[in-house]
Amino acid sequence: MTQATRPIVQPLAPADLRAILRAGVADFRKAPQFGLFFSAVYVLGGFLMIWLGAGHVSWILATSLGFPLVAPFAAAGLYEVSRRMEQDKPLKWPEILSIVWHERTRQMPWLGAIIVIYFLFWTFLAHMIFALFMGLSTMTNVSDSFEVFLTTNGLMMIAVELGVGAILAFLLFSLTVVSLPLVLDREVDFVTAMLLSLQVVKRNPVVMIAWAVTIAVMSLAALVPWFLGLMVVLPVLGHATWHLYRRAIK
Repeated sequence: MTQATRPIVQPLAPADLRAILRAGVADFRKAPQFGLFFSAVYVLGGFLMIWLGAGHVSWILATSLGFPLVAPFAAAGLYEVSRRMEQDKPLKWPEILSIVWHERTRQMPWLGAIIVIYFLFWTFLAHMIFALFMGLSTMTNVSDSFEVFLTTNGLMMIAVELGVGAILAFLLFSLTVVSLPLVLDREVDFVTAMLLSLQVVKRNPVVMIAWAVTIAVMSLAALVPWFLGLMVVLPVLGHATWHLYRRAIK
């Protein structure tokens, strides 16, 4: 990559977040069929993990490991729709799906693998924290009683799990928030894309923290009606992320 074509990280303001959310809503309203299709991957994936994993830890792990490999490609479909709208190109199913299919030979699978490794690390760390606080406690069946978590050790464990989880989640957010649309849009290796994503967060910490909180709040609220709220929230956030990338990287 030459100096002339090297991406440049741009400063962002809180007003940019309002603008990209409006743009995300506008893109979804222009072509809801694509947003509903790609968000269905996430929603059906959630139901699949519940159905297959009910009472079977091995199935929960298997579906959880496979999901991060598929999810980036669904996001790529939303980014491609926004990119075509931006360039006034026609939105044709064969062309958009072919772009998503082509991503399997580029950098997207590497980012999916990084997410899987990250998930494995967090799973191991969460078990370590649980063992550290609750390993010597007399356990009960948590499906019948949650009293064990209301003890001093239980409350401390929950606080530590939430704190560590929040830090790790924000780090993963920082690595992927711009890198996913970047590798779709340009011929950039996944390591460079992740480093650029980190630079965006480093240059705009307040704005990017606010964006991370916005994603978390909207996603959690959308989970309430049996994941169905994600059918709208996820495409809006996906389209908005594309516009965030376009504002953050010149």
